[in-house]
Amino acid sequence: MRTAEIRRRYLDFFAERGHTVVPSAPLPTPDPTLLFVNAGMVPFKPYLTGEAQAPWARATSVQKCVRTLDIEEVGRTTRHGSFFQMNGNFSFGDYFKEEAIAFAWELSTTPVTQGGYGLDPDRIWVTVHHTDDESRALWRRIAGLPDERIVARGDEDNFWSMGVPGPCGPCSELYYDRGPAFGPEGGPAVDEDRYMEFWNLVFMQYERGEGTGKAGYPVLGELPRRNIDTGMGLERMATLLQGVDNLYEIDETRPILDRAAHLAQVTYGADATADVRLRVVADHVRTGLMLLADGTTPGNEGRGYVLRRILRRSIRAMRQLGHAEPVLLDLLAVARDCMAPSYPEVAEAYERIADQAAGEEEAFRATLRQGTAVLDSAVAETKAAGGRRLPGAQAFLLHDTYGFPIDLTLEMAAEQGVEVDRDGFTALMREQRERARADARARKSAGTTDTTALRTVLDQHGPTDWRAWDTLTTDSRVLALLGPSGPVPVAREGEIVSVVLDRTPFYAESGGQAADAGLLSGASVEAEVIDVQRPLPGLVVHKVRVTAGDLTTGDAVHAAVDPEWRLGARQAHSGTHVLHAALRQVLGPTALQSGSYNRPGHLRLDFPWRGGLSSATRGEIEEAANLALRRDLSVDVRWMPLPEAKELGALALFDETYGDKVRVVEIGGAWSRELCGGTHVQHASQIGVLALTSESSVGSGMRRLEGAVGLEGFGYLARERDLAARVAEQLQAPRAELPDRVAGLLDRLKAADRENQRLRQQAIRAQAATLAAAAEDTGAALVVTATADD
Repeated sequence: MRTAEIRRRYLDFFAERGHTVVPSAPLPTPDPTLLFVNAGMVPFKPYLTGEAQAPWARATSVQKCVRTLDIEEVGRTTRHGSFFQMNGNFSFGDYFKEEAIAFAWELSTTPVTQGGYGLDPDRIWVTVHHTDDESRALWRRIAGLPDERIVARGDEDNFWSMGVPGPCGPCSELYYDRGPAFGPEGGPAVDEDRYMEFWNLVFMQYERGEGTGKAGYPVLGELPRRNIDTGMGLERMATLLQGVDNLYEIDETRPILDRAAHLAQVTYGADATADVRLRVVADHVRTGLMLLADGTTPGNEGRGYVLRRILRRSIRAMRQLGHAEPVLLDLLAVARDCMAPSYPEVAEAYERIADQAAGEEEAFRATLRQGTAVLDSAVAETKAAGGRRLPGAQAFLLHDTYGFPIDLTLEMAAEQGVEVDRDGFTALMREQRERARADARARKSAGTTDTTALRTVLDQHGPTDWRAWDTLTTDSRVLALLGPSGPVPVAREGEIVSVVLDRTPFYAESGGQAADAGLLSGASVEAEVIDVQRPLPGLVVHKVRVTAGDLTTGDAVHAAVDPEWRLGARQAHSGTHVLHAALRQVLGPTALQSGSYNRPGHLRLDFPWRGGLSSATRGEIEEAANLALRRDLSVDVRWMPLPEAKELGALALFDETYGDKVRVVEIGGAWSRELCGGTHVQHASQIGVLALTSESSVGSGMRRLEGAVGLEGFGYLARERDLAARVAEQLQAPRAELPDRVAGLLDRLKAADRENQRLRQQAIRAQAATLAAAAEDTGAALVVTATADD
């Protein structure tokens, strides 16, 4: 059974049993603790933890996931893969253990001809938590499993929590006996290669307290609302149903591996080292395809660095196999054909994917040339100083400046008989990550780093009544004041503090739009709002500077957004949508926004593109944008189900998570249609003017357009006009002739420089005879001394 069919059967089975089919969230996740979705439950986390009310009682999904913590193990064993898909069914306070166990058993064992997976019931084993007598009894009654195939395990294996206070509970796992060819008998406790886990049922029924490790915390009691979270590894089920040994041999992976082997002229299975490299290539190319399809672009930090590392590891593995020519496009095309049956978007976006991958491969080939020279020089210096250990700072320089992977530095240094100070390198990497995390935490928490205090406020008072789409003012009450270390009772004049209100008109920074500015004012207090963030789902936090009086918890305040600021923000955000549509109109659909930032009067848009844009192309984009403004296209906001929005072609930001209903912003109907939570003008003409101010590179294969709108746009054009007028006055030429005049001046300057150089050389030659005649005989040689002019 092909993987796409396994996926379809899973969703159909649970849809027929009252579950809402939820599309996979994009791999990039807004969860601040993660770079990518790494488990099927991540998109459902707010509902499972009680942070938000689930819009469904039952849900099912097949979630794309990426895990890279054990990336070094990829290929070395056949159990690790960096990209995988997790089938899941979820209950939010609806059904519990009995139904979850019954569903899992029914789908697993129902014959293929009747819509199930057709697994042999006599080869299925299960594990339960050693205290969970209820689940043991249910497995006996529902599945008829004998006690010897119901294995009791402890907290390490069969008790689930998220590692922090919150929901927890026992779990029950399903295993399939693949037979004696895969290992000894005796059940999962003896051999998990023979007995392959394929489904995990988590029963969230308790609340855990503070503690560390898998068992070092107290269980506080029963949850008032019990949930179900299950996960079936799609690749594992494909391994079982396709009768292959491991995930590298299923239909979504093996064709990539075979193509790599063909290009490298090696045979899979003939050499253990080559096999590892082929598995690295197959895994990483598939992962790279899915990350690129979901909008991640290669870069030097965060998600971009993970993607860059994955692509470069695959290129390097092919080089180690003896294939030194460009290879990514060939392999990605095979991966596209493998994944498109389940994810049509990889075929739709393939032109963009291929362009970005080709740019990254080209850049890495240049990196190998440059980095190798730097490494060779560093190794030579180390040896010359009598050392045999390359400093960690050198390895970090190669990594940070040249994009040289540390494993490549280790290998190439070892080939020259030199070790690398891995600990020193790791320490520098840790410092860099901590700085980045600290910056991100400080920015996202609006001034307070005490997330426990923020969660306490949310638990006590519930979500903020957020009214930024509807009004610029609200009468509000101060629910909490938070300093850098936690709650404070009062904030005095001159102090900066984080404020939680019961309701707010302020827009919190998100979706590329800067936070609102404005004032909080009360009977005897005034505070300037300098930042607004949403550090937890549903909680809006205002960073304020108290400018008069004292601000106290419980104060009644009037919250007012600066109307000029909001107008500028609306112009900039709508201008970004207009520029994005104009960009795609001129360059084509592959010029898809990968990042943006807009604040009053200014906008910035990043998009994948190889090579800079010509002046003529920039002018064409700017003209298309301003024609939309002149046509006064209507800006409309509509709410609709996510599938309907996708059907209409609405563009989505890759690092945003969307609910069942989405907000679609249209400018001129289908001309620009994007999923967006920002604030916008009502008609395109209200943007005023859109002037492109710069175009630049922000990394391999990534370009950035910056622009000005509204009065800032007029100001930019006025300054450009004034500059041209002053140059025209100095050159005494009409502005239309300035390019030719300036070019002529440059030509004359170059000609004058060449003539000056020729005359200097001629004068030096003329002096040569005179200087030679004045030579002084020292006995050993004739010496000429003279002072030469510059």
